[in-house]
Amino acid sequence: MLGNAKEPPAKEGAVFSDLTLCREELTHLLRDCGEAPTFDHCNFGDQDLSSLDFHAARFTHCTFTNTLLERCGLAGSRWLACIGARAKFRYADLTDARLCRSDLNNTDWTGAQLASAIFTEVKLTGARFVGARTLGLGIHDSLLVAADLRGMSFRKQTLEALNFSDADLSECDFRDAVFEGGSLRNAHLRDSRFDGADLRSADLSGLRLTDVSQHLKGTILSVDQAIALIGDCGVRVM
Repeated sequence: MLGNAKEPPAKEGAVFSDLTLCREELTHLLRDCGEAPTFDHCNFGDQDLSSLDFHAARFTHCTFTNTLLERCGLAGSRWLACIGARAKFRYADLTDARLCRSDLNNTDWTGAQLASAIFTEVKLTGARFVGARTLGLGIHDSLLVAADLRGMSFRKQTLEALNFSDADLSECDFRDAVFEGGSLRNAHLRDSRFDGADLRSADLSGLRLTDVSQHLKGTILSVDQAIALIGDCGVRVM
């Protein structure tokens, strides 16, 4: 618990380490510490922190498992090596946030403001992004296996090592996107658009020629990918 030691009032940019924080303690701390506090190896797990203002906060090696962060002010926040399975970021503001090398599997980002946010090497298996505002969002070298990304736009983006296996990509916009590695294995592509997308280095296993004709029109494929898709139809290419 916070408050075991008699500490002087926190100042802007203050660092808090190895603490387990409940909502009441955290509310007082955020009120007194000014902008851009740093939390290192702190535990926020299983807490309801909804609507608190963490503007420009830095979190390193922190735990947010099952934490409610709905409608939180997290604009400009920085996250490094955090664990937050099943955390809920619904309608939170993460404008310009940076999240790196963190485990955020099965998190809920419904309606979140993610404009210009960057995810790098983040585990987002089973995450839900429906209704999130994503203008300028960048996701790199991350796992999005079985994620719900319906309606998101990746238009003209370079997608580096993104694993969309089994993800719901219905109504997504991938027009003119370039896939650098990554996977669309068994992805759900209903009403998605791939006009001009370069998929030559992506894993398309599990997709069928009918998927290409219905959902991947206008894409750029490699010869090997085309042969594999034709082979799935029982046609031999000599």
